[in-house]
Amino acid sequence: MKVNEMRVNWIGIWTVYLKEMTRTSRVIGQTIISPVITTTLYFVVFGAAVGSNIDELQGVSYGAFIMPGLIMLSLTTNSLTAASSGIYFPKWTGVIYELLTAPLSYFEICLGYVLSATTRALIIAAIIFLVSMYYVDFTIKYPLFCLFFAFITTISFALFGIVLGLVAKSFEQLTLMPNFLITPLSFLGGIFYNLEMLPPFWRNVSTFNPFVYMNNGLRFGFYGITDVDPMLCVAVICLFSALNLSIILWIFHTGFRLRQ
Repeated sequence: MKVNEMRVNWIGIWTVYLKEMTRTSRVIGQTIISPVITTTLYFVVFGAAVGSNIDELQGVSYGAFIMPGLIMLSLTTNSLTAASSGIYFPKWTGVIYELLTAPLSYFEICLGYVLSATTRALIIAAIIFLVSMYYVDFTIKYPLFCLFFAFITTISFALFGIVLGLVAKSFEQLTLMPNFLITPLSFLGGIFYNLEMLPPFWRNVSTFNPFVYMNNGLRFGFYGITDVDPMLCVAVICLFSALNLSIILWIFHTGFRLRQ
């Protein structure tokens, strides 16, 4: 293989990244402010109002208990929607053909969209984290693990968003997965409760919900408490990321759903 073929086109990656971040800044009310307000309302209703009438869960206050799950919900939904809409609009308008003929590899194209979606989701999560400090008192036990786990989860769902954006044929299909699968599974993944509160049957069923591992992984980073092994949580995220990346590269190589 030639040496120049092994070089990464950082300028091209930066161009894709900057284009997506510019798109985010143009509708900042929809992309940044709206998710922050929505999650803040969860803190007000569940953390302050409902939480004041609930005892501690696993040694922390109820408001502190639900905070990692709400942050994880924000990370997953925003990275997914940012990546899916970012790749779908070029496909819908036909601009994606110019992107595919640019001196960029499929991996570099994917990397530009993933990094922009990850940045957007992490910005929103950081704002939500700062807002949560007003409502709950907490001490982060493993801050580096929190950052690591949040980062790999955001990348994983950004990759998943690209898959959805590439296979969607309409705007309805683009929003179908987040509205009817991602959000319900996240709420059933232990944001507002721990698995020990469930009957044995539903506790076993919950082990097949990937959001159980995401919520528990971040909660472990915050407080050192979890219903599942944190290393298993990391393994699930890495496996999900590898699967999505493989699907994306396969779509680019075969042209599946790229040719309308």
